[in-house]
Amino acid sequence: MELQRLFGANVRHHRKAKGWTLEQLSDQTGISRETIGKIERGVAAPLFETAEKIAVALNVPAPVLFGANAVPGTGERARLLTEINGTLSRMNADQLDRAARMLKAFVG
Repeated sequence: MELQRLFGANVRHHRKAKGWTLEQLSDQTGISRETIGKIERGVAAPLFETAEKIAVALNVPAPVLFGANAVPGTGERARLLTEINGTLSRMNADQLDRAARMLKAFVG
């Protein structure tokens, strides 16, 4: 049951990071909005096929949704990481490369 809740929390985190609604994720996966909502709340366990569809739509490796590199902690840090992730997920390859170089120069 804990894995089910973790999977759902990670789906919600990555969906929101992309700025998507349940309806948008539903459109991208062909999975009903109601089912995705149940998965996100941890009250329904997805089939592997469903988990793969969600991972592909969110452009996230499936293991991440199951807890590898789990959702960051709560609070301001989590909010900032979610915002940054959402911004990065909307960038094209050239923009990502430039952002990575800028971040490396800034952090060292």
